[in-house]
Amino acid sequence: MKPETDIIIVGTGVAGLFSALNLPEAKNILLITKSSMEESDSFLAQGGICVLKEEGDYESFYQDTMKAGHYENNKAAVHQMIQKSPEVIKDLTTYGVEFEQENGQLKYTREGAHSKARILYHKDVTGKEITTKLLEQVKVRKNIRISEHTEMIDLVCSQNRCTGIILRDKNDVITRVDASYVILATGGIGGLYQASTNYAHLTGDALAIAIKHNIELQNINYIQIHPTVLYSTKPGRRFLISESVRGEGAYLYNNRMERFVDELLPRDLLTREIHKQMRREGSNHVWLSVKHLGKETIKKRFPNIYEHCLSEGIDITTDCIPVTPAQHYFMGGIKVDLNSQTSMEHLYAVGETSCNGVHGANRLASNSLLESLVFAKMAAAHITDTFDRTASVKPLVNLCCYNNIEQIKSEYKEMVRKEIERSSQDEQHHNFQIKCG
Repeated sequence: MKPETDIIIVGTGVAGLFSALNLPEAKNILLITKSSMEESDSFLAQGGICVLKEEGDYESFYQDTMKAGHYENNKAAVHQMIQKSPEVIKDLTTYGVEFEQENGQLKYTREGAHSKARILYHKDVTGKEITTKLLEQVKVRKNIRISEHTEMIDLVCSQNRCTGIILRDKNDVITRVDASYVILATGGIGGLYQASTNYAHLTGDALAIAIKHNIELQNINYIQIHPTVLYSTKPGRRFLISESVRGEGAYLYNNRMERFVDELLPRDLLTREIHKQMRREGSNHVWLSVKHLGKETIKKRFPNIYEHCLSEGIDITTDCIPVTPAQHYFMGGIKVDLNSQTSMEHLYAVGETSCNGVHGANRLASNSLLESLVFAKMAAAHITDTFDRTASVKPLVNLCCYNNIEQIKSEYKEMVRKEIERSSQDEQHHNFQIKCG
């Protein structure tokens, strides 16, 4: 592996990939991912991606986002995300992303806490569709090198300037790679939880490294619980029953098969009501039903959910789905500005590992893919406009310090856990906490 490059991007979800595609092809880019390129939470996103359909929807979109976030959102970030959304959707269609259409027109759906239908989707695998098409584009770019099963162990820093990273490759070789800029796109923290919709390898490493280097964090205790995941006693990642299922008219029932809640409440409020119902009944789950939507509609609109549930012995065209809340999304993270710059020079953070404040205390459904893409493009644009090749001090690094990787990773997890616990005691947290495992 070359010991130096122009830009390093850590993570290959939509935020990392879109950053790479929006950087100049004259720049050498190294993309690394801790697992395989297909194992990012972006691939798992089912519901869709929000977009400003017309200027007349701006105020509604803005208020829906603010209300869901308990008005703790960064107003400027919300404005930027909404205004940039048509441009991002245009980029995606240029890259070959196919959204559902009807009579040659884009088709929109609605999800919880949205006052209008403004969500574009591809069946019930929108994240997979977007990420796959971005990956195809990245793979043909000659200036982008991709290294799978390669993890960032540390940042290389000098006088509050990031000058590269320490990584371990798939052969367990520890290497220092210098770069003019580093973009962190490492995803969420679901791997710290006993029940999560995230991949297990997403354990907040970048957050721990940020803590180690005194890089500012923000709202690290704002952790979203998704109200409806498939109930299971099996170990491992929980399967998401998308928000769009309720958006299309699914009902939530208690054990007496009575509807007990408005299914389109914001996620944190709906989670709270489901927890209350489960405590009243002493149950491990509630029931979600789509039977009344009809077999053809269900199979066409939710083929992935239908097939997965069928593999678990549940035919959702005739059976109710047992669902329960689980950790889903991280609204806090490494503090960034509207250009995705962190408090350390030449270091950017995008996607779920970053916090620009756009989601406030609770993310509005289907704003995650949009936010990741908008602010990834902003990061790439800012790096392009300000690219600086002036020599920086490259500090001496003893790579032997990183030999005990498993201990380092364990320490990183503990750092993040402690920081979340500390922050949760200091501030009012609107979401249910679940115990780190």
